[in-house]
Order: sequence, then structure tokens, then C-alpha cells
Amino acid sequence: MSERAVSTTDSSRSKRSIKDFFLSRKVVPYVFVSPFIISFLLLFLYPLISGFIMSFQTILPGQTTFVGASNYERILNPTFFKALSNTTVYVILTTVILTILPMILATMLNSKFVRFSNVFRASLFIPALTSTIVAGVVFRLMFGESEASLANTVVGFFGIEPLEWKFGAATGMFLMVLLATWKWLGVNILYFMAGLANVPRELYEAAEMDGAGIIHKFRHITLPMLKPITVYVVTITIIAGFRMYEESYVFWPEGSPGNIGLTIVGYIYQQGFRMNDLGFGAAIGVVLMLIIFIISILQLALSGTLKKGE
Repeated sequence: MSERAVSTTDSSRSKRSIKDFFLSRKVVPYVFVSPFIISFLLLFLYPLISGFIMSFQTILPGQTTFVGASNYERILNPTFFKALSNTTVYVILTTVILTILPMILATMLNSKFVRFSNVFRASLFIPALTSTIVAGVVFRLMFGESEASLANTVVGFFGIEPLEWKFGAATGMFLMVLLATWKWLGVNILYFMAGLANVPRELYEAAEMDGAGIIHKFRHITLPMLKPITVYVVTITIIAGFRMYEESYVFWPEGSPGNIGLTIVGYIYQQGFRMNDLGFGAAIGVVLMLIIFIISILQLALSGTLKKGE
């Protein structure tokens, strides 16, 4: 056999062995999960580690200085606590509203007495497709300070003087919660409707034969069967609430009076980019991440989701 033939045979064996290696059962799973692993490393783990390191630094153009825990010591200030209180109130309100209201509406839409439910399902999802910035512009016009604005016209029918919606703490919070409710209500309704689709009809029929009413069926059948969906909705709503920024920005692009609309993420943007204090902004971000993690774990533990076998 010539040297060329031997070389060709060795080359074909090498290619075959490489192909067999990548098609083996031990390697193929890692090949399929490699896009997730790479994206996780580049888009999550690397920024997370970089942000944590940055939180111990003072960063200026062309100059980086380690300052220890001084950035974390600076967090304990009235502005941060104002942002934390605003965010906490926002999270509580949105979690309650965007859990209870979608559950009730989904139960109503799932009822056999409601016609054209598919049309309602499609229409309720439209706000989620709308940009928050665009929706915020519309809301700012609706809740303007002039007497001719839609909101002041409506309250005028009840004898209430025109309100300066964006300049009061209560009305400002109302605007942010209302915008979030308008945008995400339909999405949460779809979550609950998907959960209701998996509830066996036989349970309701058996309850009706035993004389159970609507409230009794909702309490003893619907609520227990929707527990996994409820836990999921509550969890993502809490996380989204603490990460909220757009709902505040659309009403107060240059900052709210008395920080009535300041959120933790808004405070990060304010300090990190406007004030060019990236180290302090990173420290606030680390604290926010810890807050979200602790509250999410507590919520899952209280709901029983973390118990063994759940």
C-alpha cells in the first residue's frame, strides 16, 4: 500500500473518530446545552461578577481605585430609603392587583356563560405588545394637569377639582400602578386561563351535584388547582416590581418632585450614569439583587413550593 493510501486511510479514520466523539451519548447533551451555557457565561455570570467587583471601586475615566466597602456604607442614606419605600409600595400594590384581578377575570372568561372568550383573550394580550414608553406618553396626556385632560374631566363630573396627578405622592404611585396593571393584566389572565384549562371538569360537575355554589367551587377547587400558577405569577410580579424603571421614567424623565417616583433601579441609573458614579451604582445593584433573592426565597418558602416533594 502506498504512502498516499495510508495517509488517506488515517485521515478518514481521524474524521470518523471525531464524528463519533461528537455523536456519542456523553458528548451530545453538552453540545445541545452549549448555547445556553455560553449565553449564561457571557450575558449573566460575567456581568454579575464584573458588577460585584465594580461595587468595591471608584471608577473615573481612565482610573479605577479600590475603595473597599465604602460604596455600601454610602447606600444607607435617605434617598435610597425613599427609593426602597417607593419600590416596596409599588411591589405590594402590583402583586395584589396583578394576582387577584387576573385570577377572577380568568375564571369569568373560562365560564361557559361567557361568549366570544377567544376574542377577549386576544384583545387582552395587546397591551403587553405595546411599548411602555409609547403607553406612558398616552397616559401622560390622559392624566395631564389641565382641566381639559381626560382624567380631570372625569373627576370633574363628581365635583372634584382638577388634580396635578404627577406632583402628588399618592397620585404618582397610582399612575405607575395603573400603567403596570394596564400592560400586564392580560398576560397574567392568560397564565391563569392556561391553568384553568388543566382543571378537570368532572370536579366542578361533582361539586354541582353536591349542591356547591360558585363561591364554594372557586374556594375549594379553583384556588387549590391554580396554586402553581399563582406562585409563578406572584414570583415574577415581585421580581418585575423591584426591577421596575420604565413606569417611573415615562412620567418623570428628569426626576420626580421630592423623589415621589424614584425607584431603586432609577436610583441606580441616577447615580451610575447621570452622576458618573458607576461603583456606587453597582453597589446599589448588588443590594437590589440580594433583596430580590431573599424576598423570592421567602415567598416560595411560605407558599410551600420549596418543600420536598412539591
